[in-house]
Amino acid sequence: MKTGYYSSAGKKEGAGAKRMVSMRRPKIMLSVSMAIFGTLGLFTRYIPLSSGELALYRAILAAALIIVYLAAARQKIDFKSIRRDVPLLLVSGVAMGINWILLFQAYRYTTISAATLSYYFAPVIVTAASPLLFREKLTAKQILCFVMSTVGLIMVIGTGGLKQSGSDLTGILFGLGAALFYAAVILLNKFIRNVAGIHRTLLQFFAAIVILIPYVACTGGVNLSSLNGIGWISLLIVGLVHTGVTYCMYFSALKDLPGQEAAILSYIDPLVAVIVSVLILGESMSAPQFIGGALILGFTLWNEKDSTKQTGG
Repeated sequence: MKTGYYSSAGKKEGAGAKRMVSMRRPKIMLSVSMAIFGTLGLFTRYIPLSSGELALYRAILAAALIIVYLAAARQKIDFKSIRRDVPLLLVSGVAMGINWILLFQAYRYTTISAATLSYYFAPVIVTAASPLLFREKLTAKQILCFVMSTVGLIMVIGTGGLKQSGSDLTGILFGLGAALFYAAVILLNKFIRNVAGIHRTLLQFFAAIVILIPYVACTGGVNLSSLNGIGWISLLIVGLVHTGVTYCMYFSALKDLPGQEAAILSYIDPLVAVIVSVLILGESMSAPQFIGGALILGFTLWNEKDSTKQTGG
Protein backbone atom coordinates (compact mmCIF):
# COMPACT_ATOMS: atom_id res chain seq x y z
CA MET A 1 0.00 0.00 0.00
CA LYS A 2 2.81 2.42 0.88
CA THR A 3 4.59 1.72 -2.39
CA GLY A 4 1.41 2.46 -4.29
CA TYR A 5 0.88 5.66 -2.29
CA TYR A 6 4.33 7.03 -3.02
CA SER A 7 4.05 6.00 -6.66
CA SER A 8 0.77 7.87 -6.95
CA ALA A 9 2.24 10.90 -5.22
CA GLY A 10 5.26 10.78 -7.52
CA LYS A 11 2.98 10.72 -10.56
CA LYS A 12 1.04 13.70 -9.21
CA GLU A 13 4.26 15.62 -8.59
CA GLY A 14 5.48 14.76 -12.08
CA ALA A 15 2.19 15.88 -13.60
CA GLY A 16 2.38 19.12 -11.60
CA ALA A 17 5.91 19.78 -12.82
CA LYS A 18 4.88 19.17 -16.43
CA ARG A 19 1.95 21.54 -15.99
CA MET A 20 4.25 24.25 -14.63
CA VAL A 21 6.59 23.85 -17.61
CA SER A 22 3.69 23.89 -20.06
CA MET A 23 2.31 27.06 -18.41
CA ARG A 24 5.66 28.86 -18.54
CA ARG A 25 5.72 29.23 -22.32
CA PRO A 26 2.27 30.88 -22.69
CA LYS A 27 3.08 33.18 -19.74
CA ILE A 28 6.26 34.30 -21.49
CA MET A 29 4.43 34.73 -24.80
CA LEU A 30 1.67 36.82 -23.24
CA SER A 31 4.14 38.90 -21.25
CA VAL A 32 6.24 39.62 -24.34
CA SER A 33 3.17 40.51 -26.42
CA MET A 34 1.96 42.91 -23.71
CA ALA A 35 5.39 44.53 -23.45
CA ILE A 36 5.43 45.02 -27.23
CA PHE A 37 1.95 46.55 -27.13
CA GLY A 38 3.25 49.00 -24.53
CA THR A 39 5.76 50.44 -27.02
CA LEU A 40 3.13 51.17 -29.70
CA GLY A 41 2.92 54.88 -28.92
CA LEU A 42 6.69 55.27 -29.25
CA PHE A 43 6.76 54.01 -32.85
CA THR A 44 3.72 56.02 -33.93
CA ARG A 45 5.72 59.15 -33.06
CA TYR A 46 7.92 58.48 -36.10
CA ILE A 47 5.14 57.88 -38.64
CA PRO A 48 4.02 61.19 -40.24
CA LEU A 49 0.67 59.89 -41.46
CA SER A 50 -2.89 60.70 -40.44
CA SER A 51 -4.43 58.51 -37.76
CA GLY A 52 -6.87 57.01 -40.25
CA GLU A 53 -4.15 56.15 -42.75
CA LEU A 54 -1.97 54.64 -40.05
CA ALA A 55 -4.89 52.53 -38.79
CA LEU A 56 -5.57 51.32 -42.37
CA TYR A 57 -2.00 50.20 -43.01
CA ARG A 58 -1.84 48.60 -39.58
CA ALA A 59 -4.89 46.49 -40.40
CA ILE A 60 -3.64 45.57 -43.89
CA LEU A 61 -0.16 44.54 -42.75
CA ALA A 62 -1.48 42.59 -39.76
CA ALA A 63 -4.16 40.81 -41.82
CA ALA A 64 -1.57 39.81 -44.43
CA LEU A 65 0.74 38.38 -41.78
CA ILE A 66 -2.06 36.47 -40.05
CA ILE A 67 -3.14 34.97 -43.39
CA VAL A 68 0.43 33.71 -43.89
CA TYR A 69 0.45 32.33 -40.33
CA LEU A 70 -2.87 30.51 -40.80
CA ALA A 71 -1.73 29.12 -44.15
CA ALA A 72 1.51 27.84 -42.61
CA ALA A 73 -0.44 26.30 -39.72
CA ARG A 74 -3.00 24.88 -42.21
CA GLN A 75 -5.86 26.43 -40.32
CA LYS A 76 -9.02 27.15 -42.28
CA ILE A 77 -11.99 29.30 -41.35
CA ASP A 78 -15.28 27.42 -41.45
CA PHE A 79 -17.44 30.11 -43.03
CA LYS A 80 -20.58 27.97 -42.87
CA SER A 81 -20.48 27.75 -39.08
CA ILE A 82 -19.86 31.49 -38.59
CA ARG A 83 -22.60 32.75 -40.88
CA ARG A 84 -24.76 33.98 -37.98
CA ASP A 85 -21.86 35.90 -36.45
CA VAL A 86 -20.86 37.79 -39.61
CA PRO A 87 -22.94 40.93 -38.84
CA LEU A 88 -21.44 41.19 -35.34
CA LEU A 89 -17.96 40.57 -36.74
CA LEU A 90 -18.44 43.43 -39.19
CA VAL A 91 -19.73 45.82 -36.53
CA SER A 92 -16.95 44.89 -34.09
CA GLY A 93 -14.38 45.32 -36.87
CA VAL A 94 -15.69 48.80 -37.60
CA ALA A 95 -15.49 49.61 -33.87
CA MET A 96 -11.91 48.32 -33.85
CA GLY A 97 -10.95 50.59 -36.76
CA ILE A 98 -12.49 53.65 -35.08
CA ASN A 99 -10.79 52.65 -31.82
CA TRP A 100 -7.39 52.70 -33.52
CA ILE A 101 -8.00 56.08 -35.15
CA LEU A 102 -8.96 57.65 -31.83
CA LEU A 103 -6.02 56.05 -30.00
CA PHE A 104 -3.53 57.35 -32.57
CA GLN A 105 -5.13 60.78 -32.28
CA ALA A 106 -4.70 60.61 -28.50
CA TYR A 107 -0.97 59.93 -28.97
CA ARG A 108 -0.68 63.03 -31.16
CA TYR A 109 -2.36 65.42 -28.71
CA THR A 110 -1.04 64.31 -25.32
CA THR A 111 1.64 62.22 -23.68
CA ILE A 112 1.73 58.48 -24.28
CA SER A 113 1.20 57.85 -20.56
CA ALA A 114 -1.93 60.04 -20.38
CA ALA A 115 -3.32 58.56 -23.62
CA THR A 116 -2.70 54.99 -22.45
CA LEU A 117 -4.11 55.51 -18.95
CA SER A 118 -7.29 57.06 -20.34
CA TYR A 119 -7.51 54.22 -22.88
CA TYR A 120 -7.33 51.66 -20.06
CA PHE A 121 -10.62 53.02 -18.74
CA ALA A 122 -12.24 50.55 -21.18
CA PRO A 123 -12.71 47.72 -18.61
CA VAL A 124 -14.51 50.19 -16.36
CA ILE A 125 -16.89 51.03 -19.22
CA VAL A 126 -17.50 47.31 -19.77
CA THR A 127 -18.33 46.86 -16.07
CA ALA A 128 -20.79 49.76 -16.17
CA ALA A 129 -22.47 48.51 -19.37
CA SER A 130 -22.79 44.85 -18.37
CA PRO A 131 -25.87 45.30 -16.12
CA LEU A 132 -27.70 46.94 -19.03
CA LEU A 133 -26.66 44.45 -21.70
CA PHE A 134 -26.40 41.19 -19.78
CA ARG A 135 -28.64 41.90 -16.77
CA GLU A 136 -25.70 41.36 -14.45
CA LYS A 137 -25.94 42.85 -10.97
CA LEU A 138 -23.09 45.08 -9.87
CA THR A 139 -21.51 43.94 -6.62
CA ALA A 140 -20.33 46.37 -3.96
CA LYS A 141 -16.76 45.60 -5.02
CA GLN A 142 -17.50 46.41 -8.67
CA ILE A 143 -19.15 49.70 -7.70
CA LEU A 144 -16.12 50.59 -5.58
CA CYS A 145 -13.77 49.74 -8.47
CA PHE A 146 -15.85 51.87 -10.86
CA VAL A 147 -15.88 54.86 -8.49
CA MET A 148 -12.16 54.70 -7.65
CA SER A 149 -11.15 54.21 -11.31
CA THR A 150 -13.24 57.26 -12.20
CA VAL A 151 -11.51 59.24 -9.45
CA GLY A 152 -8.20 58.13 -10.95
CA LEU A 153 -9.28 59.31 -14.40
CA ILE A 154 -10.28 62.72 -12.99
CA MET A 155 -6.84 62.99 -11.41
CA VAL A 156 -5.16 62.20 -14.73
CA ILE A 157 -7.26 64.80 -16.54
CA GLY A 158 -7.12 67.50 -13.90
CA THR A 159 -3.43 67.60 -13.02
CA GLY A 160 -0.91 70.10 -14.31
CA GLY A 161 1.95 67.76 -15.12
CA LEU A 162 1.06 67.78 -18.79
CA LYS A 163 1.84 70.33 -21.45
CA GLN A 164 0.38 73.72 -20.69
CA SER A 165 -2.18 73.77 -23.45
CA GLY A 166 -5.68 72.58 -24.22
CA SER A 167 -4.29 69.85 -26.47
CA ASP A 168 -3.78 67.51 -23.51
CA LEU A 169 -7.47 67.48 -22.63
CA THR A 170 -8.22 66.86 -26.31
CA GLY A 171 -5.80 63.93 -26.32
CA ILE A 172 -7.29 62.43 -23.16
CA LEU A 173 -10.78 62.78 -24.64
CA PHE A 174 -9.57 60.96 -27.76
CA GLY A 175 -8.16 58.28 -25.43
CA LEU A 176 -11.53 57.97 -23.70
CA GLY A 177 -13.23 57.76 -27.09
CA ALA A 178 -10.84 54.95 -28.03
CA ALA A 179 -11.67 53.27 -24.70
CA LEU A 180 -15.37 53.51 -25.48
CA PHE A 181 -14.97 51.80 -28.86
CA TYR A 182 -12.57 49.22 -27.41
CA ALA A 183 -15.22 48.46 -24.78
CA ALA A 184 -17.71 48.06 -27.63
CA VAL A 185 -15.40 45.49 -29.26
CA ILE A 186 -15.15 43.58 -25.95
CA LEU A 187 -18.91 43.62 -25.43
CA LEU A 188 -19.68 42.61 -29.04
CA ASN A 189 -17.22 39.72 -28.76
CA LYS A 190 -19.32 38.33 -25.90
CA PHE A 191 -22.12 37.77 -28.42
CA ILE A 192 -19.87 36.09 -31.02
CA ARG A 193 -19.94 32.41 -30.15
CA ASN A 194 -18.90 30.44 -33.24
CA VAL A 195 -15.61 32.19 -34.08
CA ALA A 196 -12.69 32.01 -31.69
CA GLY A 197 -9.27 33.56 -31.27
CA ILE A 198 -7.20 34.60 -34.22
CA HIS A 199 -9.86 33.77 -36.84
CA ARG A 200 -12.15 36.31 -35.21
CA THR A 201 -9.41 38.93 -35.19
CA LEU A 202 -8.58 38.36 -38.87
CA LEU A 203 -12.22 38.86 -39.88
CA GLN A 204 -12.41 41.98 -37.71
CA PHE A 205 -9.30 43.31 -39.44
CA PHE A 206 -11.01 42.78 -42.80
CA ALA A 207 -14.05 44.71 -41.57
CA ALA A 208 -11.79 47.50 -40.30
CA ILE A 209 -10.06 47.68 -43.69
CA VAL A 210 -13.43 47.94 -45.46
CA ILE A 211 -14.49 50.94 -43.35
CA LEU A 212 -11.05 52.59 -43.27
CA ILE A 213 -10.48 52.67 -47.04
CA PRO A 214 -13.33 55.14 -47.79
CA TYR A 215 -12.51 57.09 -44.62
CA VAL A 216 -8.90 57.58 -45.71
CA ALA A 217 -9.98 58.40 -49.27
CA CYS A 218 -12.23 61.19 -47.94
CA THR A 219 -9.76 62.59 -45.38
CA GLY A 220 -6.50 63.14 -47.22
CA GLY A 221 -5.86 60.01 -49.25
CA VAL A 222 -2.63 58.05 -49.46
CA ASN A 223 0.55 59.82 -48.33
CA LEU A 224 3.11 57.03 -48.18
CA SER A 225 5.53 59.16 -50.21
CA SER A 226 5.96 61.39 -47.14
CA LEU A 227 7.63 58.56 -45.20
CA ASN A 228 11.40 58.52 -44.79
CA GLY A 229 13.43 55.43 -43.86
CA ILE A 230 12.61 55.64 -40.16
CA GLY A 231 8.94 56.20 -40.99
CA TRP A 232 8.80 53.08 -43.18
CA ILE A 233 10.56 50.95 -40.57
CA SER A 234 8.23 52.22 -37.84
CA LEU A 235 5.14 51.57 -39.99
CA LEU A 236 6.25 48.01 -40.71
CA ILE A 237 6.95 47.41 -37.02
CA VAL A 238 3.54 48.76 -36.00
CA GLY A 239 1.71 46.68 -38.61
CA LEU A 240 3.70 43.45 -38.57
CA VAL A 241 5.13 43.29 -35.05
CA HIS A 242 2.76 45.30 -32.83
CA THR A 243 -0.32 43.92 -34.53
CA GLY A 244 0.35 40.80 -36.61
CA VAL A 245 2.98 38.99 -34.53
CA THR A 246 1.67 40.10 -31.14
CA TYR A 247 -1.93 39.13 -31.93
CA CYS A 248 -0.73 35.65 -32.95
CA MET A 249 1.29 35.37 -29.73
CA TYR A 250 -1.53 36.82 -27.65
CA PHE A 251 -4.21 34.40 -28.82
CA SER A 252 -1.84 31.40 -28.81
CA ALA A 253 -0.99 32.13 -25.17
CA LEU A 254 -4.50 33.11 -24.10
CA LYS A 255 -6.04 29.71 -24.77
CA ASP A 256 -3.58 28.05 -22.37
CA LEU A 257 -3.81 30.52 -19.46
CA PRO A 258 -6.45 30.96 -16.74
CA GLY A 259 -8.37 34.22 -17.06
CA GLN A 260 -6.99 35.63 -13.81
CA GLU A 261 -3.36 35.21 -14.89
CA ALA A 262 -4.10 36.69 -18.31
CA ALA A 263 -5.76 39.70 -16.66
CA ILE A 264 -2.74 40.32 -14.44
CA LEU A 265 -0.22 39.97 -17.29
CA SER A 266 -2.24 42.31 -19.53
CA TYR A 267 -1.28 45.21 -17.27
CA ILE A 268 2.31 44.95 -18.48
CA ASP A 269 1.08 46.97 -21.50
CA PRO A 270 0.18 50.24 -19.70
CA LEU A 271 3.13 49.93 -17.32
CA VAL A 272 5.58 49.68 -20.24
CA ALA A 273 3.78 52.57 -21.97
CA VAL A 274 4.25 54.80 -18.91
CA ILE A 275 7.93 53.83 -18.65
CA VAL A 276 8.47 54.59 -22.35
CA SER A 277 6.67 57.91 -22.01
CA VAL A 278 8.57 59.13 -18.95
CA LEU A 279 12.03 57.57 -19.27
CA ILE A 280 12.58 57.32 -23.04
CA LEU A 281 10.57 60.24 -24.45
CA GLY A 282 11.03 62.44 -21.38
CA GLU A 283 7.31 63.29 -21.18
CA SER A 284 6.23 64.78 -17.87
CA MET A 285 4.02 63.00 -15.36
CA SER A 286 3.02 64.69 -12.12
CA ALA A 287 2.63 62.89 -8.79
CA PRO A 288 -1.20 63.27 -8.79
CA GLN A 289 -1.32 61.96 -12.35
CA PHE A 290 0.84 59.00 -11.34
CA ILE A 291 -1.51 58.28 -8.41
CA GLY A 292 -4.53 58.62 -10.71
CA GLY A 293 -3.02 56.13 -13.16
CA ALA A 294 -2.32 53.73 -10.29
CA LEU A 295 -5.97 54.00 -9.21
CA ILE A 296 -7.23 53.26 -12.72
CA LEU A 297 -4.96 50.27 -13.26
CA GLY A 298 -5.13 48.95 -9.70
CA PHE A 299 -8.90 48.97 -9.32
CA THR A 300 -9.65 47.73 -12.85
CA LEU A 301 -7.19 44.88 -12.27
CA TRP A 302 -8.83 44.06 -8.93
CA ASN A 303 -12.22 44.07 -10.61
CA GLU A 304 -11.03 41.79 -13.45
CA LYS A 305 -9.51 39.33 -10.98
CA ASP A 306 -12.88 39.14 -9.27
CA SER A 307 -14.66 38.57 -12.60
CA THR A 308 -12.32 35.82 -13.76
CA LYS A 309 -12.73 33.97 -10.48
CA GLN A 310 -16.49 34.01 -10.89
CA THR A 311 -16.37 32.73 -14.45
CA GLY A 312 -13.77 30.09 -13.71
CA GLY A 313 -11.12 31.69 -15.97
